[in-house]
Amino acid sequence: MASFKQGDVIKVPFPYTDRSTRQSRPALVVSAGDLEDAHGLLWVVMITSAANRGWAGDVVVSNLATAGLPVESVIRTAKIATIEASDAEKLGKLSAAQFRQVSARLGQLLKIDSLVG
Repeated sequence: MASFKQGDVIKVPFPYTDRSTRQSRPALVVSAGDLEDAHGLLWVVMITSAANRGWAGDVVVSNLATAGLPVESVIRTAKIATIEASDAEKLGKLSAAQFRQVSARLGQLLKIDSLVG
């Protein structure tokens, strides 16, 4: 099994809240390795095309090549999911600075001071 880290950009079958289907799409790993090691799970937030209507809290992906993304994209921090790590395929990685931006936004949404230790 692959081992994923916070900040990894992966491709996963992301669940939707408004329908019973899943679509394979990019997502950002926000969980630490302990969750994967203990349960084979990852907490991820959705990544979507920047061409879609923006939501409050979206974070623009600044380096598409490093993230492994083909088009301008945003991290949709309001859409978080738990997925099986075995369903994930690594595409790339966010920079540490960019992950701190996402972490800060998630901390605001979850009412947590910081998710990065």
